[in-house]
Amino acid sequence: MTDRQALFQYRLGEAEETPADAKTMLANAVSGRAVVNRAYYAIFYAVIALLIAREIEYKTSKHSGIISVFDREIVHAGLLGRDFSRVLHRAFEARQESDYKEFVVVTGADAAESVRQAEYLVSGVKALIG
Repeated sequence: MTDRQALFQYRLGEAEETPADAKTMLANAVSGRAVVNRAYYAIFYAVIALLIAREIEYKTSKHSGIISVFDREIVHAGLLGRDFSRVLHRAFEARQESDYKEFVVVTGADAAESVRQAEYLVSGVKALIG
């Protein structure tokens, strides 16, 4: 197994495990902020796995840079619909707000929706990967 294949497997594993972590947190009434964080990272890991699988080079570790590459190379290329881009952008914004802004309240419904959206994007990425 090459380093690239190992990294792909690692990131895909994270993308599959992290929504389950978020669901467990949600079921145990853990902070909605923490659930939103885990849901976003499930999406982020799936996007990274997809870029690796498609052999798309990215020269950034910044989340905004990865999002741009995803939009350009995956969504604009027609490999996934624009709804996947919207999910990614919303998840990023929600995580930014819940992690870094003061007085942000994340309801149980908000947290549950973030998990649902993460599962949607992860399943779409896995379907594209095959």
